[in-house]
Amino acid sequence: MPAVVLWQPGSLLHYAEGMNYLAHGWRFAADPYFLAGTAAPDWLSVIDRKVRLRSRTATEFMGDADPVLAAVASGVVQHHADDAWFHATPTFNELNLAFAVEIREALPDDEGFRPSFLGHILVELLLDATLAEEQPLRLDDYYAALTALDPAATERAVSSLATKPTDRIATLIPRFIAERFLYDYSDDSRLLMRLNHVMRRVGLPPLPESLAGLFPAMRQRVRERRQELLTPWTAIIA
Repeated sequence: MPAVVLWQPGSLLHYAEGMNYLAHGWRFAADPYFLAGTAAPDWLSVIDRKVRLRSRTATEFMGDADPVLAAVASGVVQHHADDAWFHATPTFNELNLAFAVEIREALPDDEGFRPSFLGHILVELLLDATLAEEQPLRLDDYYAALTALDPAATERAVSSLATKPTDRIATLIPRFIAERFLYDYSDDSRLLMRLNHVMRRVGLPPLPESLAGLFPAMRQRVRERRQELLTPWTAIIA
């Protein structure tokens, strides 16, 4: 069981790393609050873990008269639909298992769940890296959309949808934008650094530099199968 790590504003970005934000949000850069809704469940899962955003509640607000609330709600519903589809695909499960096996072989003394955990998140982060590689402006557009948000309005919308109010989203958004860690997923050494931030967040030992030697081949496999990992346009809620 991962150690429980308390949220601290000074180390906030280390908590938000390790998620595939771009894969969830790149198609919605023209609608910043929808895009924020696609990120919000992952934001909360690491900075305010007692607060949850659920599709059932968010669906009730998709047609709300408040356009910010309606857009954030729609993004939350899209996020959960994406996750359900993505994690059920044979491609995700094949790559997840293959990566976990290779990581375990590279770390023979690691008999815990870390290789499986890493296999899972590497598929997600390398998919983000592939999307950015295909169209470098996707990351620029993603961050531009976040810059267009009113953090306080976003926090109010998230609080209206969540299982209980949160006071951490407005603080997170400008720091998330300033850190720009999604650009690091495309570089093996910086990706390893970000993964080690995740290891620290969940109370696991740091990863050795040698592990980055696995990343180029993993990138190529995700690159080759990226279309199989993306939610079809027919499943887009917007």
